[in-house]
Amino acid sequence: MEAPRATSIEIPGPFQSEKVKDAAFRIRETLGRTAQVSVAFVSPDYLPHLQEFVETLRVDGHISNVIGCTSVGRIADKHEVENDPGCSILALCCDVGEPVGLEAHAPALQLSGPRPHGAILLVNPFRFEADNWLRQWNREYPGTAVVGGLASGGEEDDVAVFLNGRPADAVCLPLAGRASILPLVSQGCRPIGEPLTVTRAEHNIVYALGGQPAYEVLETAFESLTDSEKSVAKGNLFAGLAGTEYLDDFKPGDFLIRNIIGADPGSGAVVIGGIPRTGQTLQYQLRDRDIAKADLKRVLATGALHGVRPFAALLFSCLGRGERFFGSPNHDASSFYAAAGKSPLAGFFCNGEIAPVAGRNAVHGYTAAAALWVEKSH
Repeated sequence: MEAPRATSIEIPGPFQSEKVKDAAFRIRETLGRTAQVSVAFVSPDYLPHLQEFVETLRVDGHISNVIGCTSVGRIADKHEVENDPGCSILALCCDVGEPVGLEAHAPALQLSGPRPHGAILLVNPFRFEADNWLRQWNREYPGTAVVGGLASGGEEDDVAVFLNGRPADAVCLPLAGRASILPLVSQGCRPIGEPLTVTRAEHNIVYALGGQPAYEVLETAFESLTDSEKSVAKGNLFAGLAGTEYLDDFKPGDFLIRNIIGADPGSGAVVIGGIPRTGQTLQYQLRDRDIAKADLKRVLATGALHGVRPFAALLFSCLGRGERFFGSPNHDASSFYAAAGKSPLAGFFCNGEIAPVAGRNAVHGYTAAAALWVEKSH
């Protein structure tokens, strides 16, 4: 069997037929054989031309399946382009499963065929409950990574996910062949204060941690910060729900990060964007530029490559990251591109990122999640 190959193509500017046709020819010439799938991230102006766009890629680019979604910013190799029209495409010659369009009204996983050993998931956040689907996946395929993102684009009419030119509520690309993915997740936070057990909670309202009012624990964590950290803490404090209780020392990357929606000093309650369970460990988290940079370096230094060279990469970076957050362009793209050995990379800026933490797949925010494509050894 031939070795897997991949190529990434960027198309700048609004949709133009000739630009897409040229990109398709370049994909075909670079790969030299039929690509099993391409993943395309397009600006909303592509939506009226979606059928033509996909047909051109499939016919002129010799691509069997085209999946993708809209985005307000695209990533191509080591470059990030924010808020400008255009398209980023990753075409893959490798043994993968058949992509599946998912429907919001169907509660099951909606997958058939052999048991997947990973998946890429693209979601229309206005139409599909990704959290529910991922919970089913985690039960059915425990420890099997799903990496992806929630489409961006603005208002509901400007957001779409598609499979071979047809809109879908979500698209899953199951990996059932020799191609596999290694997930890397950078959440950009570090724990502050103490990790404490949730001792009283109702739905997404945390009343008590370690027998203390959750608000008082938050105050104590805030007071533990330096003056410079306090100055940036407003809007950058989060709740971290431990992915596992079988740790003696919790570190960055051990938590599912959730927004703090509100807090009430009177009742001592803290409202978070997640559902904690009694007995689960919660630790508050701080996010800022320097912490996010340090966390990404940590993730890439301790990543799961183990000497394996990826042949491609997909990158899903939060809309809250990018140049405005880091103060310089291309931060995430250049870092992951280097980590992937400068293999072809494509991605987009998401309304939410999908990746595993502590072995469980979930939707994240303010995160950079990458799928590094590798060939299974057996």
